[in-house]
Amino acid sequence: MGEAVIRSFHENDFDTINELNKKEGWDQLVENREDTLYAWINSEPALVITDDQEIIGYLRGLTDGVVTLFICELLIREDYRGQGLAQKLIEEAHSCYPSTRVEILATSSSESYYSSRGFRPFCGFRKSAQQFV
Repeated sequence: MGEAVIRSFHENDFDTINELNKKEGWDQLVENREDTLYAWINSEPALVITDDQEIIGYLRGLTDGVVTLFICELLIREDYRGQGLAQKLIEEAHSCYPSTRVEILATSSSESYYSSRGFRPFCGFRKSAQQFV
């Protein structure tokens, strides 16, 4: 691997992001392609990490700029995991909004990753748009 470069998301990155989602099994994001693209376009921070200009991971977040930075999705391509790239994305996102706390929803398989990096668990709940119908 060369030097990983973090940059802002561009709309033409979306096909690669969608492929990463598909490989990860994040079917909801893949199946709702237009909504997912809309979310990317309207998210801040929206970052990709590249190796030799190839997208190998990303972070999509939402923030009020002062209190909370919420990381909606964070994904590193499987063959690049374990190299500290997710941590670099988190740090880059936080450096844009240094006064914010960082909140991340984790799956059971990623919980130990975040705990080992000083994140503490918090309680949250989710209800999909369809459940409001």
